[in-house]
Amino acid sequence: MTDADPTGTLDRVGLTEYEEGALTELFTLGRTTAPTLAEATGIPKARIYGVLDALADRGFVKVIPERPKRYQPRSPAAILDRAVENRRQAYEGFRTDLDDRREAFLDEFEPRYERASEDVTPAEELFSVVDVGEPSESETRRLYHEARDRIRIISKSFEYLDTVEPALADAIERGIDVDVLVLHPDDLSESNATTQAAIVERLRTEFPAVGLRFSTEQLPWRGTLADPSMDYETGTAILLVQEDEIPNHLRQAAITENGSFVAGLNRYFELVWEYESVGEAVA
Repeated sequence: MTDADPTGTLDRVGLTEYEEGALTELFTLGRTTAPTLAEATGIPKARIYGVLDALADRGFVKVIPERPKRYQPRSPAAILDRAVENRRQAYEGFRTDLDDRREAFLDEFEPRYERASEDVTPAEELFSVVDVGEPSESETRRLYHEARDRIRIISKSFEYLDTVEPALADAIERGIDVDVLVLHPDDLSESNATTQAAIVERLRTEFPAVGLRFSTEQLPWRGTLADPSMDYETGTAILLVQEDEIPNHLRQAAITENGSFVAGLNRYFELVWEYESVGEAVA
């Protein structure tokens, strides 16, 4: 089998092992026949035509109607553009399908949900929890994507920027107002301060529209608020309290969609932002 894509991009696009191997080899061979490609890649001849048809269906390979039929890869840039368009079309089809099913689904299951929820108290509805790590990061990305007006972030160093960066960029591109409050580096360990400095530089360089301040007091909790409002009608938050003695894999983050509670968290953010933070990390 030919060497796979060392960048991992074709795997991210969703190609199978055979599809990735065929396309990778086509970049080297250029226009060629299916038997030649099968021999170069080690893909069984019984499979190679199906592999090439799948690549052509995605728009990654052009079929040249000669005798014998030949196959030519599109340019790497065109393939990435086509992959994005394919995913967009798939999403639009998925959304249309769900919209078509929405009324019937709600008619069937809303009454069941309401009956089952009759005995749930307001206190029980206040929070749900997810594990810290990928589950909490996934929920954070969801908040970024669903925000309609404002995102407010409280973190020691915003060290998880890499895992949420695409969602953050999407929010900024949509015009969402984003503010980030981090702990002053004087209150961080040397390694955390170094990490924070790199993150701050990236924010200021790559996301200059993001508001950024440094808290001069300890932050007892950290998390993300989306669309808080003082009329208590909107707002979602994910947060966790500072518990240094508990390892991350044993911790959980709380999620709330209670508008009143999110408004309270937002009030805390505003007070720290205005009275207990500075715009530059200078002692």
